[in-house]
Amino acid sequence: MRYGWLLSFSLLAWRSFGQVPDSEVPKQKHDYQSDVARMRKIVVNSLYSNQCEHFVRELLSNANDALEKLRIVSLTNKDIVDPSQPLNITIRAVKDEEGTGGRLIITDTGIGMSPDDLTRNLGTLAKSGTSEFLAKADSLDTSGGGNLIGQFGLGFYSSFLVADQVYVASIPTKSETNPEPAQYVFSSSADDSSFEIYPDPRGNTLGHGTEITLVIRPDASQFLNTDRLKELVEKHSSFSTAFPIYLLTQVTEEVIDEDTLTEDEPSTAEEPSAPSEESVLDDDDDVVVEEVSEEEVPTKEPKVTTVTVDKWAHLNEQPPLWMRDPKDVTNEQYIEFYKTTFKEDEAPLAWHHFQGESGDGIHFKSIIYIPHELNPEFWSKSTSDNKGVRLMVKRVFITNDLGDDALPKWASWLKVIVDADDLPLNVSRETLQSTRFLKTLRSFVIKHLIKLMTRIAQDDPDKYVEIIKVYGNAIKLGAVESTKERNRLAVLARWPTNLRNFTSLDEYYVNRRQGQKQVFFHAGVGATTENLAKSIFVEKVHARGYEVFLLSEPLDEILFTNLGQWQDIRFQDVAKKGLEFGDEEEDLEAEKAKDEELATRFQPLVDWLKQETKDVVIDVTLSKRLVTSPCAIVADTYGYSANMERIMNAQNAKQAQGFLHEMAKKQKFLEINPHSPLIEGLLRRVEQIAPEEGEEIDPDAEAELREVTSILIDSALVRSGFDVADPSVFFTRVDRVLRRSLGVSELAEADIFIKPAPPIAKPYNAVEETESETAPESEPAEPEPVQEAEPAQPAESLSIELESVEEIDIPLGGHDEL
Repeated sequence: MRYGWLLSFSLLAWRSFGQVPDSEVPKQKHDYQSDVARMRKIVVNSLYSNQCEHFVRELLSNANDALEKLRIVSLTNKDIVDPSQPLNITIRAVKDEEGTGGRLIITDTGIGMSPDDLTRNLGTLAKSGTSEFLAKADSLDTSGGGNLIGQFGLGFYSSFLVADQVYVASIPTKSETNPEPAQYVFSSSADDSSFEIYPDPRGNTLGHGTEITLVIRPDASQFLNTDRLKELVEKHSSFSTAFPIYLLTQVTEEVIDEDTLTEDEPSTAEEPSAPSEESVLDDDDDVVVEEVSEEEVPTKEPKVTTVTVDKWAHLNEQPPLWMRDPKDVTNEQYIEFYKTTFKEDEAPLAWHHFQGESGDGIHFKSIIYIPHELNPEFWSKSTSDNKGVRLMVKRVFITNDLGDDALPKWASWLKVIVDADDLPLNVSRETLQSTRFLKTLRSFVIKHLIKLMTRIAQDDPDKYVEIIKVYGNAIKLGAVESTKERNRLAVLARWPTNLRNFTSLDEYYVNRRQGQKQVFFHAGVGATTENLAKSIFVEKVHARGYEVFLLSEPLDEILFTNLGQWQDIRFQDVAKKGLEFGDEEEDLEAEKAKDEELATRFQPLVDWLKQETKDVVIDVTLSKRLVTSPCAIVADTYGYSANMERIMNAQNAKQAQGFLHEMAKKQKFLEINPHSPLIEGLLRRVEQIAPEEGEEIDPDAEAELREVTSILIDSALVRSGFDVADPSVFFTRVDRVLRRSLGVSELAEADIFIKPAPPIAKPYNAVEETESETAPESEPAEPEPVQEAEPAQPAESLSIELESVEEIDIPLGGHDEL
């Protein structure tokens, strides 16, 4: 049987304290040193933030210390370990018959303690003996000694969180100085200021090692539940030791009920008789063979009964993956560990297993996981509950709340295991002291996350596309928030362009045109890539073969603005002034002469538009960016683009908008396309209405031209992504133009009939009065005079005289319309 030796061992030590009379055993009473009794009260009442459950972690860590010590000693003295007694930790819960309490027994087969060790290690404040042992063990195995937890201090006293009485039975291994060790007991209660040391009345039940028996208080009976104990071990100590941890559980099994088994009844069929000599046939005679079938004997199915049996459950079968060589761990093991540790159902998208050393000499091992999806609450909360980093010290879980040293919000979705060789902790083993390692832990994790994503982008582009679809905006948020990692994170981001769907800044830089000095982009929050590609600002850039980033997320334009430039070329919004292709110097004279000719020709229209749009834009110019569109509203270099204006308006919707915000909104230009037939037609109309000397402008023609101009400007605002000042006025003008084009009178009204609303419902008071009309008649009540609120006097010189008016007796009712 797999755990047979465990069962035999448990039977030897089954009699726990509280069942064995020990009144005849000589006892030595000792007082705690350094006010340990008072310190234990601090431990119980104040030291642990989550009372009770941490005692399991502390006692298992101490048991691991004892086993680790024995392992180190056995390196030079193999005879010290009994081969028939494997190194392990066992946990048993024994409930009282009344069900109000019981005992929890934690046993290890470690190095054990002598009576002097019990007095010194358990009776002296913050004395575990590990530090002294390490000093002696340095020459034996320095690599193993580094794995001991000697500086944690008061872990044993956490037993009194749940126990009124604690017994510690222990026996050391054989040695030259103590060839025949005896098993002794340490006994103390939660309220005692002293403890007792005495020989174990049960004799040597352990072989070597330590057994801690906690007499559980009734209000802590949950820790006698095996499911609860399993949960705590998995949470705090499933990877805290390389030695197996077993929990005694009760399981139900189906077995055959031996009482129902009956012997088979004998067969009643006659046996065939032997043939006689007379019956023997001659060789020539025919032989007739008759088959004789035996009567089948019916079998009876045995009954099955259900019984409850004790079974040892191995709680830490899964070894710590981070302690192993990554080459020896399969992908399936990484995935299963992730699902088990972080309670996830789906496999992670990627992971990275590494080890490192901090600047202050602390070695650590870590695994970073990228979950398969982003928490839906990531964007809805200003701050996220960053509990994804599980910090451990020598495989003992310490905390997942790093406070100010937690990962930044943009990386809070990471799932991380970090196991440090050594960290300064407070005595409760759950509060980290300030250390340089914690301050640099965040940078370690971010550094390796960037390394992981860079490697995936190079080796597995399809997988990287999947990651960016989930975490692309989070990466951009990190690039916006972190000035230190901005460029490294910007490399990881991807955007669509008018030529490709998944482009990085480095790819754009490599594929730029000769002489190109700008990174072109066009932003529109919420717009599709197809709509952005059809924008009037992209048409000429696209027609010339240049690549344009098409940004549809709120963070995109903010990131490009913060970056300023990439490599040696700056970012340029194609919807702003300053657009240059880099080849303007070619045929400069010819282009200049052509521009001057166009400027002279369209000057009347420019002057007219400046006058009509003075409240909308700051200037009107001829455009070099438009191809087919007649005009566009272009933002100044330091003004708001249409996309940024919408973002800023949304942010400032609930607060006063400052002067700079208003100024940035007004920095707009109207660019007209001199090659557009519509603009040429508008030029001709302006020239037609221009009066000759001594003549006046035709008011009707001027009004019609102004209306057309207003529609043109509002259309340019809409096509450029801006909002029109008054949409109702804009669509009213469009309606009039449509009427004229269709030959419909501008004064014609729609023939409609609107059904009026029902009468006003009776107020509640009126309903009461209607009901009172059916009551017996009584004298009408005098109406109460209305109490006028006395107005505040704004100044002493102002006085108000109220003229008294004779009261008129007006019966209430009859005014339902009120």
